Amino acid sequence: MTEPARAETSRGPVAIVAGAGRLPLLIAASLDRAGRACRVLAIRGFADPATRRRADATVDLLDVRGALDTLSAWAPDGVTLAGAVARPSPAALFNTMAAYRNRDALRSLASGGDDHLLRGVLALLEEHGLQVLGVRDLAPNLMAPAGRLGALGPDEATEASVEAGRTLLASLSPHDVGQAAVVASRRVLAVEGPEGTDRMLARARALARRPLGLGRPPAGMVLVKRAKDGQDLRVDLPAIGPRTVKRAAEAGCVGIAVGSGDTLVLDRQETVALADRLGLFLLGLPPDSLPPDSLPPDPEPTR
Repeated sequence: MTEPARAETSRGPVAIVAGAGRLPLLIAASLDRAGRACRVLAIRGFADPATRRRADATVDLLDVRGALDTLSAWAPDGVTLAGAVARPSPAALFNTMAAYRNRDALRSLASGGDDHLLRGVLALLEEHGLQVLGVRDLAPNLMAPAGRLGALGPDEATEASVEAGRTLLASLSPHDVGQAAVVASRRVLAVEGPEGTDRMLARARALARRPLGLGRPPAGMVLVKRAKDGQDLRVDLPAIGPRTVKRAAEAGCVGIAVGSGDTLVLDRQETVALADRLGLFLLGLPPDSLPPDSLPPDPEPTR
């Protein structure tokens, strides 16, 4: 009698280290639909209540040993970092991570930009034999596609704003400044800093609607958001969602353009429907941009 073939050894689960927001659950749902096992490690004080209910374990943000021990015990096929967390103070880092980094290395980790910090986290995980996966690997359906997402598209004037914004962000990439900007024609109204996209849009609204916030925004005002050149796309991807659309409309934007394949679109159906309702276009930018010399000229000023 022929011996039955042995079943292929199953892969370990995907471990989701969950911060704030809906992204951890969206990734978990996508993995569930694909029939792939996953376990959720929630970060206490950041993970949403729904995520904490779904979580298999919870750790404090700075409990590095506890997090690594838990992840190692799960023997995951990969680890993904999803959701927002606040940047810890240097003092907290020194107190809790001394076993993993010497003081000089910690000082460098704590004082660098966001990209510097994230690279340090990735290195720490990989040093302990954990493979870090990105959302693009696990849930590509959450990424922005190329082309128009909703019913509306840009006109010639807003196309110039979009390309100017994309060129600007590409030039800022080496400086770890931000992933978004608000542009009207070739006039830059705001560039994202550590405060995030919502607050940047609030600044743009104040600047665009002077005096006293009552004026009309300039024509062709758009929000452009894309990953930095050379950014590790396994973590800290740019993201938009319904709230982004609402804030952009309040600021006076007529559209939003994002990098296709490198920007998350959370709650896509709701996001697109809201953009259509508010009269904003949503556009996924192809990876290759036009050179600056190919931009259309600024329109002649009205006399």
